[in-house]
Amino acid sequence: MRKYARQAEDWSERQYADATAYLSHRADLVMSLGPRLEPGDEVLDLACGDGALAEPLLARRLRYRGVDSTEEMVAEARRRLGPEASVVLGDLNDYEPAEPVAATTLFRAVYYARDRRAFFRHVAGFTEKKVVFDLNPRQYELAGVVADLGAAGLGRVALRPFLIPQTVSLPRPLTTLARALERSGPPARLALRFRFTYVVAASR
Repeated sequence: MRKYARQAEDWSERQYADATAYLSHRADLVMSLGPRLEPGDEVLDLACGDGALAEPLLARRLRYRGVDSTEEMVAEARRRLGPEASVVLGDLNDYEPAEPVAATTLFRAVYYARDRRAFFRHVAGFTEKKVVFDLNPRQYELAGVVADLGAAGLGRVALRPFLIPQTVSLPRPLTTLARALERSGPPARLALRFRFTYVVAASR
């Protein structure tokens, strides 16, 4: 985790070629994929890093709570967000909010789950509407992940290819095209054989 500690400042700005477009699209899917979130719903963002996802979620009138295991990331997220959101130190495997949340998110971090099935079961215990995360289908067998979600009581699974590149900034027309292609079925699944990820929304 020390690499994250050293790089906490401006983490998202350095990770994403166009952080605004990338995270805005991610926030759209957090809100709309699977059961829809409504203004006022609370999102718990596990492994939240510097909290950059909070900004587009807050703009959509959702409430935000971030959790990260790196002190420097928590400090950077608090600096970025100020009093608009709560960010606390914690391990995604063990953290449990005092009250249930509408949605729990986990991006670029599912591999930190010590036991994936047990992790999904733990999160399902305090998540009312859905769990949303990204999945690299070239790294994880989709059927196995879906089986683990089902065993945790999250048997309704919605998938969406996410075709906005992380490290390349696209002109707006190409961004619009990429978002349209995500709904294209076979062409989108073909793209996933080579790069990109799914966004997964799992619910009861």
